[in-house]
Amino acid sequence: MKIVLDTNVLVSGLLTPYGANGEIVRLVSAGALIVQYDSRILLEYQDVLSRPKFQFDPQKVDVFLDYLKQNGQAISGAPLQKRLPDPDDEPFLEIAIAGQAACLITGNTKYFPKALRKHIKIFSPSEFIEFFRKYNENTKQTPQ
Repeated sequence: MKIVLDTNVLVSGLLTPYGANGEIVRLVSAGALIVQYDSRILLEYQDVLSRPKFQFDPQKVDVFLDYLKQNGQAISGAPLQKRLPDPDDEPFLEIAIAGQAACLITGNTKYFPKALRKHIKIFSPSEFIEFFRKYNENTKQTPQ
């Protein structure tokens, strides 16, 4: 499943491996989710994960970002026709739209007004986990 992952979910999932955020990071690491990105998103991931307050090992950050580059999907997006309340969120929605992602996962759903989302589902981490589980239940084939 192709997704766009907001930085706040990534950081929270790495800091607290339990709960919805951590489960999403584990699903990404296991290859069950394909993260769509562009250079702006990768730069934001790098910038935030490198902040001293999080105390992430720089080598582990580099390995994780290399993993995303190798196993994710680079997308070129077009600018949105209307601005989002927080312009820093625009790359995430632009890439989700251009890449036809299944959804965008964020801890800040209110910053993505329905009128600007086009066809993109915006999920909180817990909403996404529920959606993902139902999706997997519906797509399982029964053994013969």
